[in-house]
Amino acid sequence: MPAAIWFAAALFLSCNGIRKSDQSENAAGDHGQEYPKTGFVDRLHPSLDQVIEPGVRPEILAEGFEWSEGPLWLPEQQVVIFSDIPNNSIFQWSEKDGLKLYLKPSGYTDTIPRGGETGSNGLLLDSRGRLVLCQHGDRRMALMDAPLDKPEANFTTIVGEWNGKRFNSPNDAVYSKEGDLYITDPAYGMELRYNDPKREMDFTGVFCYSPNGEIRLLTDQMSAPNGIGLSPDEKVLYVANSGGGKNSIWMAYEFAEDGSLANGRIFHDASIASDSLMGAPDGLVVRNDGMIFATGPGGVWILTPEGQHLGTVRTGEATSNCTLDSDNRYLYMTADMYLMRIRLK
Repeated sequence: MPAAIWFAAALFLSCNGIRKSDQSENAAGDHGQEYPKTGFVDRLHPSLDQVIEPGVRPEILAEGFEWSEGPLWLPEQQVVIFSDIPNNSIFQWSEKDGLKLYLKPSGYTDTIPRGGETGSNGLLLDSRGRLVLCQHGDRRMALMDAPLDKPEANFTTIVGEWNGKRFNSPNDAVYSKEGDLYITDPAYGMELRYNDPKREMDFTGVFCYSPNGEIRLLTDQMSAPNGIGLSPDEKVLYVANSGGGKNSIWMAYEFAEDGSLANGRIFHDASIASDSLMGAPDGLVVRNDGMIFATGPGGVWILTPEGQHLGTVRTGEATSNCTLDSDNRYLYMTADMYLMRIRLK
């Protein structure tokens, strides 16, 4: 989600006042490197101590990006990759080798220059371990036709339209164990965003693309569907709405027998916090125990499967997305011009 829509406000105030914070330093990284510390952890419930050790703070791993997004852990390569959307690039970072350019172009492959945020946004792996990209500029879900350790800007379209109409700009996606691909499609990647005359849909939807090639619209009732994730048992679909103000919410849906969405409800409401903190509900990741790490006003909100807000990792920046490594040891976060991480317990 682009930085321009974030709400500027007092960075270290919460809607309920100043909370207990952590000010001590992190331990060094796995290879002994020390990284600059920033922000703090705003603890709202004692059980957060079982998620993040008291005293742990976010670390800055790399910086200088225009708008970082879509982090993804590659387990075999032991690196995290992430998008820099305006620069149409993907970077990689590892503790061993630091920062490197991974792929360019990443989201817009046409030779005709255009403005707006053209690069890839969300990144994920399919069941065969291949890289799948939400491509803003090309307005499609695409597969990289190259091994992960030898990336190339050759792509195959997975899906790019519904009912003969092109997507706006796919933002985030998640695969089910059965291979269904759930996609959010706001208009942030269009050159003129929601007012772009090239838009072919007059709504922003959540879609499901099935292995048999069927593309279904699940809902068109969200103003700006963004981050998306499934509960570990895949009975609940979580979708962030980044519309700002009263639209700053996370929705939870169950599935009907035919795969459509049912019993939609507000999972957690961040609208009050969005009035005083930078950011809105954006990317999210669901841990294998059901804990949800969701970027929102002020940083990364930590939510239980029941929707209880345990606390927030305050990054000090508008925070776009997050991911976990294979061992759930670190939470990696993209925050404006930075790649950050925080150690989990």
